[in-house]
Amino acid sequence: MNARIESLHLIESACWREIERAAREHEHPFRLMSLGTVGQDGGADVRSIVLREVRTTARELVFYTDDRSPKLAQMRAQPRGTLLMWSAHLGWQLRLRVDLAPLDDGLEVSSRWTRMKLSPAAHDYLSPMAPGTPLGQPSNERGSRTYFAVVTAKVKALDWLELHADGHRRALFDDQGARWVQP
Repeated sequence: MNARIESLHLIESACWREIERAAREHEHPFRLMSLGTVGQDGGADVRSIVLREVRTTARELVFYTDDRSPKLAQMRAQPRGTLLMWSAHLGWQLRLRVDLAPLDDGLEVSSRWTRMKLSPAAHDYLSPMAPGTPLGQPSNERGSRTYFAVVTAKVKALDWLELHADGHRRALFDDQGARWVQP
């Protein structure tokens, strides 16, 4: 087990350091996050996304998606969501309440696509069919048009939970400051 951090300030800093590492290190457990949004029927909709960039000072995380994805319509209709991260190694769960800002054109999108199109992940944004389209059988068909969007998640609150043999701890970091809360 890692040594426990006792200071709220140091815990918050450690959370952001781990999130930054996740954007750089493909094997970091925080890199693959769950995103919860409000579905078209008003219920919760959750899916996995890949963390691509972190702007720590601005408290922003960036991920990519197909611009035809239902989650993009959900974000535009209700631009709030929750990101969930888990690290068994650290024993930490992070829940981040976020404001979501999707973009599907402009310099921010085109500059990222220029880098992305050189990677195998580019195929995720080249399908002629939108995500969720019914298929008779799996298809690897690729089109030539890109369906690439960039989403910025502005963190409004960070809920840190540490599961530990010596006792669980939880802290909140938001516009009201940092505080301990019951796990």
